Amino acid sequence: MSATALLFTLALLAVFSYWLGRKRSFAVVRGEAWKLHSLPQYYGFYTAIWCGIPALFITALWLFFENNIITGLVVAGLPEELRNLSPDRLNLVVNDIRNLVSGNIVSTDVDPAMRAAADHYIHLQGVSKAALSVLVLVMAIAGTLLALRTIRREKRARNVVETIVKVFLILSSTIAIFTTIGIVLSVLFEAIRFFKTVPVTSFVFGLEWSPQMAIREDQVGSSGAFGAIPLFAGTLLISFIAMLVAVPIGLMSAIYLAEYASKRVRAVAKPLLEILAGIPTVVYGFFAALTVAPFIRDSGGLIGLDVSSESALAAGLVMGIMIIPFVSSLSDDVINAVPQAMRDGSEGLGATKSETIKKVIIPAALPGIVGGILLAVSRAIGETMIVVMAAGLSANLTANPLEAVTTVTVQIVTLLVGDQEFDSPKTLAAFALGLLLFVVTLILNIIALHVVRKYREQYE
Repeated sequence: MSATALLFTLALLAVFSYWLGRKRSFAVVRGEAWKLHSLPQYYGFYTAIWCGIPALFITALWLFFENNIITGLVVAGLPEELRNLSPDRLNLVVNDIRNLVSGNIVSTDVDPAMRAAADHYIHLQGVSKAALSVLVLVMAIAGTLLALRTIRREKRARNVVETIVKVFLILSSTIAIFTTIGIVLSVLFEAIRFFKTVPVTSFVFGLEWSPQMAIREDQVGSSGAFGAIPLFAGTLLISFIAMLVAVPIGLMSAIYLAEYASKRVRAVAKPLLEILAGIPTVVYGFFAALTVAPFIRDSGGLIGLDVSSESALAAGLVMGIMIIPFVSSLSDDVINAVPQAMRDGSEGLGATKSETIKKVIIPAALPGIVGGILLAVSRAIGETMIVVMAAGLSANLTANPLEAVTTVTVQIVTLLVGDQEFDSPKTLAAFALGLLLFVVTLILNIIALHVVRKYREQYE
């Protein structure tokens, strides 16, 4: 039985055990449910938990160790001349065996020993799946029977179920926290390796970005230039242009949809507006490169401006269009969450609808609106495809939106594309950029949270 079929079968058994547990709870009190310590459904959940969780735990452990155990058994059965190969050569042999098993090698000229090892591997996989299926089903049935035997009138099923749910929630939050810590540490360690080669001051305050490392030391630019200022200047310039487009249009459209539009107009306009969020970014990139950028270049030429074929303005405008649904949808939800009593009270005091929006609704919804704008800013900072296709790869330190610029995320992708060695400053620079971008984003979020908290204290 495959893992998917086994999990599906286990889910069906859990549902059936829930029904058995609930039925058993009624049976022990002869249908008088008020005599039970907990509601009948808690006894059903209690039985389903005993049926599913131990079996799932065993399944996870089995699948985690299965591949290594099978590989070890197959290697132990190889001829002596293959078993005595160096670790690297042996790994290649094992990889060839797995390719034979998966069917990626269809050549008829296969060593008989390798073919026998692949057949042994397939046999062990079948035995493993059969053993796992039997073990899991036996554990699920045994867990169900054990839970049914422990159901009594005084059984605190609700306490047990809520404790298990609480433990599951704690584990989930812990996994999320440790995942975040792992991501930060993985970037930090590689960035430290980079800073051992390139000084931190040169990276943070450098005004030139040219990470191309020469092969020989006598070549020009053999040391490279790793100043991050041009990258962050380009990132902030494009993000600023995008916010100039997205925030006013998104906020005004949210106010219209929430306060002025009829239900019929809202039912049509809101889904159409949110379609923008579902368009792939590569489509926006094509739109920016083939339509917006040439239009800006031709329009600038008509009035005597020298506009680059790839400009920050083109990327920022298209990125702003892409971000409008984020600002609009979140702001609309926040504005609709403002209690109707606040609107009625304002209008009861004689305020007009526009005055109510300016003096009551927007201040009350401002923390949520700021949160939506922060999400939009994060989306703009992390965008890559539009910048690559519309703004280019040139790391120019400029505030002119008509020139070509690049961003941090684009350079990270550029540095890590292809077969790279993680020993050169050129590749390690991507991790340093990621770390610095993380720090800058964190500082911006802290400042925004401080502003929101301060405003909330004044409002309350």
